[in-house]
Amino acid sequence: MRLKLEQQIINIVSEKRKSLPREGVRKLVKSLDNEFNKANLKIGRDTLFKVLRKHNMLTLRKKTSARTTNSYHRFYKYNNMIKDMEVNRSNQVWVSDITYIRTVKSFCYLALITDMHSRKIVGYDLSDSLELKGCVRALNKAIYQAKNIKGLVHHSDRGIQYCSNVYTQILKRNKINISMTEENHCYENAMAERVNGILKDEFYLDQTFDSVEEAKRATKNAIKLYNSKRLHLSLDYKIPNNVHLNAA
Repeated sequence: MRLKLEQQIINIVSEKRKSLPREGVRKLVKSLDNEFNKANLKIGRDTLFKVLRKHNMLTLRKKTSARTTNSYHRFYKYNNMIKDMEVNRSNQVWVSDITYIRTVKSFCYLALITDMHSRKIVGYDLSDSLELKGCVRALNKAIYQAKNIKGLVHHSDRGIQYCSNVYTQILKRNKINISMTEENHCYENAMAERVNGILKDEFYLDQTFDSVEEAKRATKNAIKLYNSKRLHLSLDYKIPNNVHLNAA
């Protein structure tokens, strides 16, 4: 009887992990609640943890890092506007960051813009260099898709891409307020860096891709799943798309 129960749990979890392969136990308990009920299974977190551990199905996280920020430059550095701000709606604060994606030959660089309230990735671009163009494309996508950006604050680190005249002029033209981390205070952009980590840890963007094209396909799929499927503890186990839509 117990083996049959475990097999049912494994089958349900395996099906779920076809789309979210590294979803952790706490999220699985919530996201699979309906599936467990349909199968007449009462599964708590401890039971699920024990079954997954027994069958080597617990997710493992890898910590990696690479330098993508150059804050030693001549451009003006803006003050941090969001340090004590209460964020309670979509398109109130966007946070931006850059992370690297490995390919066999070199690196690609993923520029991300995330809505701080809903955790939705609202703009992104993957390019094969750290030049400004990728960040600009990500920003333009986010602005183009946004319905209302009145009073919006754009927050980033002090990297040369975000401080550049080209980038800041786009923000100013669209009446977007500019906010940046203070010197040597990377924790002030922690949410943006957390999103980078989620895409790598949970959606396999930490692997080495055969080509830039393959990396682009994987990135597009990862962001689509992140926005439409991933539950967030900080959103009371809701998904970014739904929170962003309902709060816009």
